[in-house]
Amino acid sequence: MPKKPAKLRPDVAETAFRVMQEATGQAAKTLPPSERTEKNRDAVRRGASGGKKGGKARARSLSKAKRSKIARNAASARWKRNEAEG
Repeated sequence: MPKKPAKLRPDVAETAFRVMQEATGQAAKTLPPSERTEKNRDAVRRGASGGKKGGKARARSLSKAKRSKIARNAASARWKRNEAEG
């Protein structure tokens, strides 16, 4: 499998060049991330399958005392957040 290039932000000159091309109609307009609809189906599938089994697998690996401590800390954090809001 070919190695993916690093995801680097374009520098100022590249951004200016792209904007100029879009403004003059030489290149298609770039959609903002909120308007992009195309997702990598394989990545979505892998993410969904990992999320479905991750919590259960973690719970199985923890002792009852450790699970109780985690739950106690989570409840405490929720109460602190509610006190700050109200």
